[in-house]
Amino acid sequence: MQYEKDILLLLIEAGEKGLSVSKITRHIFNTYNSFFLSLNIEDTHQEVQQCLLKMSKRPNSMLGRVRKGVYCININNQEVRHLQLKFSHECDIKKDEKTQTDLSLNLFE
Repeated sequence: MQYEKDILLLLIEAGEKGLSVSKITRHIFNTYNSFFLSLNIEDTHQEVQQCLLKMSKRPNSMLGRVRKGVYCININNQEVRHLQLKFSHECDIKKDEKTQTDLSLNLFE
């Protein structure tokens, strides 16, 4: 499935409460839908739902179900811990880049 990585990163960012299938679908749809590649929301919903079911039924699944239609990240999984560390490290790098502003003088002012 093409959305697995995006779903995992989204659920890591969401935390322990998780997200509903419709919110995950909306996020994936907004991420991939563009002027040149238009997606159908119903098809996207079916693909996301199948991907979530497939990922949650694996033996050492990275996903868990909070309740019907709501999925969260399984924090007891070793791979999830590794992804969380990698994801937090990438966020720290982005924050450092934002703090470095250009203090040089503008030629046209």
